[in-house]
Amino acid sequence: MNIVTRLFKIIQSSAHAILSKFEDPVKLTEQGIRDLKKDFDESMKNVASVKAIAIGVKKDIDVKTQVAKDYQQKAIIILKKAQNGELDAAEADRLAGEALKKQKEALAELERLKADDQKYSANLAEMEKKVLQLKEQIKKWESEYASLKARAAVAKSTKKINKQLAAIDSESTTAMLEDMKAKISEEENLADAYGQIAQSETNIDDEINAAIGMDPDVQLSLEQLKQQLLEAPKDNTEAIPDDLEKLKKELDGQ
Repeated sequence: MNIVTRLFKIIQSSAHAILSKFEDPVKLTEQGIRDLKKDFDESMKNVASVKAIAIGVKKDIDVKTQVAKDYQQKAIIILKKAQNGELDAAEADRLAGEALKKQKEALAELERLKADDQKYSANLAEMEKKVLQLKEQIKKWESEYASLKARAAVAKSTKKINKQLAAIDSESTTAMLEDMKAKISEEENLADAYGQIAQSETNIDDEINAAIGMDPDVQLSLEQLKQQLLEAPKDNTEAIPDDLEKLKKELDGQ
């Protein structure tokens, strides 16, 4: 398994998914890291399997080494017995030859096992190196992912805020404020106008009262005049000047 190729495929598929399906890159990255961790676990299992095989080969080497030594020792013992007359020379040669033949087979198997041991050792060393690199790389990616996830959250929030700000129509808002100002100014002007009217009527009364003064007789005459006006017919407006002249004469006679 090529770890680098696997990584490139994950990154490529993630990029294509973002462009074509508009998927969440954070979720895609999370899935990519999960896949890499799964591959890492499988790689660790493979390393353990190869290591177990290598251990078994080393044990077989020890066994075959001892077997070869044993057959060699047996051949020597048989030949010594033939020299001592304990065994027939021809029989001893036959048995010693069989022992040496077994030794040769054991040595041949031993050479094959040693070659396998070298091969497994080299493969195991390479696998362990790559697995260690993958482990360190996953740690680095997880750290970068945490940083990028935080940046993505900030960017998403900033984008939302800026989008909301961009949606605000400053011209329409200004127009509404100006319209509101105009309405308020209109109400204020009406209030001032009514106030001036009320003040004008009050000022006339003040002027009349000031001209009359606080003389009780004058005040009484004024009240009588008011009463006469109330009792007079409404359409008899010509009598008002006569009454006013009469009032003036009465005032001059006082």
